[in-house]
Amino acid sequence: MLGGVAAVVVCGVGAAAFAFSGGGDPDGASVDEKPVASGPPTPAEVRTTARAFLAAWAGGDVARAAALTDDRAAARKALTSYGKDGHLTRTTLTPGKRSGAGVPFAAAATVSYGGKSKPFSYESELTVVRRKSDGKTLVGWRPSVVHPELKDGDRLVTGEAGDPPIKAVDRDGAELTTAKYPSLGTVLDGLREKYGKKAGGRAGVELRVVRADGGDEKSGARSAKKKDDAESVPDKTLLTLAPGTPGTLRTTFSGSLQAAAERETAKRQRASVVVVKPSTGEILAAANSNPGGFNTAFQGSIAPGSTMKVISSSMLLEKKLAGVDKKHPCPKYETYGGWKFQNDDKFQIKGGTFRASFARSCNTAFISQAKKLENDSLTKQAQEVFGLGRDNWSIGVPSFDGAVPVQSDAQMAASLIGQGGVRMNPLNMASVAATVKSGTFRQPYLVSPDLDDRTLATASRRMSGATASALRDLMHYTAVAGTAVEPMAGLGSDMGAKTGSAEVDGQKKPNGWFTAYRGDLASAAVVQEGGHGGDSAGPVVRAMLRAGG
Repeated sequence: MLGGVAAVVVCGVGAAAFAFSGGGDPDGASVDEKPVASGPPTPAEVRTTARAFLAAWAGGDVARAAALTDDRAAARKALTSYGKDGHLTRTTLTPGKRSGAGVPFAAAATVSYGGKSKPFSYESELTVVRRKSDGKTLVGWRPSVVHPELKDGDRLVTGEAGDPPIKAVDRDGAELTTAKYPSLGTVLDGLREKYGKKAGGRAGVELRVVRADGGDEKSGARSAKKKDDAESVPDKTLLTLAPGTPGTLRTTFSGSLQAAAERETAKRQRASVVVVKPSTGEILAAANSNPGGFNTAFQGSIAPGSTMKVISSSMLLEKKLAGVDKKHPCPKYETYGGWKFQNDDKFQIKGGTFRASFARSCNTAFISQAKKLENDSLTKQAQEVFGLGRDNWSIGVPSFDGAVPVQSDAQMAASLIGQGGVRMNPLNMASVAATVKSGTFRQPYLVSPDLDDRTLATASRRMSGATASALRDLMHYTAVAGTAVEPMAGLGSDMGAKTGSAEVDGQKKPNGWFTAYRGDLASAAVVQEGGHGGDSAGPVVRAMLRAGG
């Protein structure tokens, strides 16, 4: 019994259905010497197994339901927690139309706590698999069977919320909601988790997903354990039984720019974009094509392709290995560390300058300098000048701060062109463009550090004025005469850009990147499997720079 109250399953089966579940008893005991079945489950097996599992779960027979899965211990723990921690009772489970081995189902239950009750409904899905050892068909266990928001170790918990609600507002005081800005769902959850108490609100009573990376076993309240910001997902409220009193939290978001970011990413698949203000580091907008999914804009860890050449160029300029208008090799091929590198379409620039190589995004122009560098040269440049890869940003919500690991041989050379082990996201690359524009690294942030006295990350040194000027010259030339011409056309004189494409194993098209600045705006976007950055991510960034005036 879940929560001590009986439940039903609307699937047209009764006790007799269990006899057909997987062809044996829950423990897998065999009563004869029949050959072991193999191959995908048949439609009849899928229907019978799914309905038997749903009937047992809905009927409160946790042991029986767990035995009908391929991970009895995990299933039993999760289904027990469903009633005990989630306070979900009177559960009805209605299977939908089977699709192969998958069976979607609708769940309806009552959430009761502290004398208050509310109905709760959602949709989930299960998959039927065949156990190799005996051919028995079982439900392939995963936490999302219980609720689609659950991952390993997560729980549904009903009780007084650990974090009071917030009313997040943009820089002009207008409220930010997921109804208006869908991409801000995980961001608003993260802001509540970090600033709910500081904003002065009062917690209510809620059913929520408590993540595995922290939380009290009984109440689900947050623990003091620091989460991995690169992969952290905040707790999520699913149902409010008694509303709390929200505290107001001011952010750096621009309502108009956020609206533009939502529009642009919604037009595309797997697009993410960020806009920052170079003079301050304030984050003005961030959006993803899949607003309910992983926050790639802030937490993505993706090879940045040739946009990395902005950082590599700053290093070559500082080390006098390149000069804007000095001759610089750009052959069709360049070999280093046993790898043969080439340019897109195998082009070459005979007798060209570094300006020409940067503008056309010549890979070999950078690979040719690898033999003159130390293994940690690029790592130091990224950390010391651009503030990347030190895992010390504190923007107000979880973020990944980029990674430029020390590598050797071919991998070190590949890092110079944004491949190898280098990993970034749009927040990181928008910050790179902002650093070039302002001449100094300012850590991006979403909530003023004055609110909680946190310390923003700084760079240990700034590039020289000459290097910063040279980088702006290179990025401007790329925007008016190089690979970024089309996206940057008509945006004035105070601007610069860099395109990028990053090859990924198993993808037909590379990830398209684009980073640029215009006036006191800097933006970066990635369109995964979008192809060339100028064609895919470029229009997204262009729209953001235009929307900002």
